[in-house]
Amino acid sequence: WSPDSRWIAYSNPQPYGMYNIVLYDTQTGSKTDVTDTWYSSSGPVFSTDGKYLLFTSARDFNPIYSQTEWNHAYRDMSRIYLVTLAKDTPSPFAPENDEVKMDDNNKSEDKKDGGDEVKIDLDGIQHRVVSLPVPPSNYWGIWAGNNRVYYVENSAASRGSNLKMFDLKTKKETELGNNMSFVVSADGKKMLVRQNKNLAIIDLPTSKINIEKPIDLSNVKVKVNFSEEWEQIYVEAWRQMRDFFYVENMHGADWEAKRDKYAVMLPYVKNRHDLNYLIGELIGELNVGHAYIQGGDVVEPKRIDMGLLGAQFSRHSSGFYRVEKILEGANWSSSLRSPLTEIGVGVAQGDYIIAVNGRLTSTLDDIFQALVGTAGKQVELTVNSEPSENGSRNVLVIPIKDEADLYYYNWVQDNIRKVEEATGGQVGYIHIPDMGPRGLNEFARHFYPQLNRKALIIDDRGNGGGNVSPMILERLMREVQRANIARNVQRPSHTPGQMMLGPKVLLVNQYSASDGDLFPYGWRRYNLGKIIGVTTWGGVVGIRGPLPFVDGTDLRRPEFASYSADESEWIIEGHGVDPDIWIDNNPAREYQGIDDQLNKAIEVILEELENYRPLPDIPEPPDKSR
Repeated sequence: WSPDSRWIAYSNPQPYGMYNIVLYDTQTGSKTDVTDTWYSSSGPVFSTDGKYLLFTSARDFNPIYSQTEWNHAYRDMSRIYLVTLAKDTPSPFAPENDEVKMDDNNKSEDKKDGGDEVKIDLDGIQHRVVSLPVPPSNYWGIWAGNNRVYYVENSAASRGSNLKMFDLKTKKETELGNNMSFVVSADGKKMLVRQNKNLAIIDLPTSKINIEKPIDLSNVKVKVNFSEEWEQIYVEAWRQMRDFFYVENMHGADWEAKRDKYAVMLPYVKNRHDLNYLIGELIGELNVGHAYIQGGDVVEPKRIDMGLLGAQFSRHSSGFYRVEKILEGANWSSSLRSPLTEIGVGVAQGDYIIAVNGRLTSTLDDIFQALVGTAGKQVELTVNSEPSENGSRNVLVIPIKDEADLYYYNWVQDNIRKVEEATGGQVGYIHIPDMGPRGLNEFARHFYPQLNRKALIIDDRGNGGGNVSPMILERLMREVQRANIARNVQRPSHTPGQMMLGPKVLLVNQYSASDGDLFPYGWRRYNLGKIIGVTTWGGVVGIRGPLPFVDGTDLRRPEFASYSADESEWIIEGHGVDPDIWIDNNPAREYQGIDDQLNKAIEVILEELENYRPLPDIPEPPDKSR
């Protein structure tokens, strides 16, 4: 809102993803574009004196280049921009006249902030945009008053968010604090700042903020009527679904009747878990994937991390524990550390754990009794190649708290070796666990090093979803434009680079979910190869982040969906993507280490390799002497 409450400035979404700044006049109902649609602009705010409108806009293009392929991306594109609302308002960055005026009678008082009518000349307003001389980054939370602009900045190079101030008189930027957010009081005199969990009320700062006396909230207590609060949360969950569900017909459900149907159970809700269960039953009436309710004011017990050694044990008749299997690790990575394989430990499969921190394992009901609470702490193991204390030795290890990543790493490495051995090193293997940062990392980690293979098996089984499948598909669907050579090069390269020339197959199962559903759909759309396995999960009505609830409840609302680009019909939801070759893994055989789906993929890819066509031979050198 403008200080005189006449004007509203807002960012207007465009159909192609950009935003522009618009002024709305509440008196006339007219709308005026403040910025064009060539650059995305957002976060408009009036200065408290009504002279300026400030906003952020992504107008800086400085590409960064990938280290894995010849590709680029843009980041840190925004600056803070300022519009002079009246034509006769000078730019704060205009050259100043240094001539001294001697007439004291012509002194003018500074205009007080707020109250007076804000003058806006709409004609030519798009040409009165100037940039604050701050570096391109990411900015938000702008507040402007008293010739100062406060904002939060975060760039790829910075550590966390930084609260900063730009002085329009001195034309200088001052860093006020790290990891800070802020709100300015209505009169523009005080600022509430938050740094981590500390809150403080201070005068508007002009230098580094030091929170010496944070607000003490230790004695703040709230009396809650849980019955009333839970009823409000229930109705709020119902309302959010009503207002944000991707189609207004609520899949044919009489949504008011559904609210009343389950509301009769509210008097019997006796704890927070009951409420989540009841809301879950309500939103389940929509018959859609991605409708979730979790969290809230739930008391969680403090958990003690179990120390784990990255190994499997069996109990020997002596009472000591035999090491049956040691999980392979990548000990250069802290997340894939396998304690018994680290340098100097020297424990091998078949060895015995005689004692843990001096406690004989033969006296324990379970070896893990001695490892409770040891995750991340130094532990002394007494080990021996025989089930005896005689001849044993002591080694120091640091147990880990979770072996899930190690088991996943071992499964992937075993599959890579299996495919390599079965195909004579001709075929690569990649598993994509989800369609988020982890999935992107796993794809990049295994895709580029295996481009020397002739073919590729992509494994989408168990993919938990996300939103990056288009990025991965774009790399897999590339086609060769030309071949390239240079002097003394024995093997030609190609353009585009970093692509798989040969055939590809895709593995899916019933746990290929969400964007893990959309990935095989796109795979088939682009004719990338055969799909092997069973029908995927079938849930592609997507969600965004949660909206606030009074107790922090996390409700996910299915807000957008996909339909066919060829005809007017919904896709995937409630059914999934069917494979080209149907084959299900028998649990008993899978437990024995037999992966029938992967075996079929190897069989199919070897058949397709028979038609593999490499790049043509390098032509004879041209003779241009004739």
